Amino acid sequence: MSRSPLPAFYDDLDASLAELWRLLADGAAHGRSGFHLPTLGTLGADGGPRLRTVVLRAADSAEGTLRFHCDRRSDKAAEILADPACALAAYDEAAKIQIRVTGRAALHTDDALAEAAWLGSRAMSRVCYGAAPGPGTALPTGGAYSLPDETAAATLGRPHFAAVLVRAERLDFLYLDRRGHRRAAWHRTVDRWSGGWIAP
Repeated sequence: MSRSPLPAFYDDLDASLAELWRLLADGAAHGRSGFHLPTLGTLGADGGPRLRTVVLRAADSAEGTLRFHCDRRSDKAAEILADPACALAAYDEAAKIQIRVTGRAALHTDDALAEAAWLGSRAMSRVCYGAAPGPGTALPTGGAYSLPDETAAATLGRPHFAAVLVRAERLDFLYLDRRGHRRAAWHRTVDRWSGGWIAP
């Protein structure tokens, strides 16, 4: 039984870094990618870890940043404001690749970045930001909240919308293969990424 050839990045550190950013960009662009819905980790107000899934909206290799959106009324927004340290992790089963990103997040609410992100959002995505009451509010029954229609959401949702920009400080790339796994990690220096192979 013949095996598929090893990927070009298998023993090439620079190619592995390029593949990491290619996969993240692909995840931001395509909903079926395993990197479209990474898990975000933040620090809760009680000092404990908090995890949730976010939608990756952009990945910029030149700037070393990732972007997702959130409701500024949410716990995650408050946690980022209190402590910007965060981590994102995603695994694509088909590619057999896990990517982890550690960095610092910044909440953008009323600046050009937030406005561009809002204008670039689909109408159906804006509806969630017009929900009443806000995320995390206790409800007497499961359906005791309201959502605006898409037209009203353009106005009602904007005050609650935030774009979150994560400036990556450490990257971790793991490729699984029976012939030998490959794992590499990089940290940000002043003007580039510095990294090397590590044990999987």
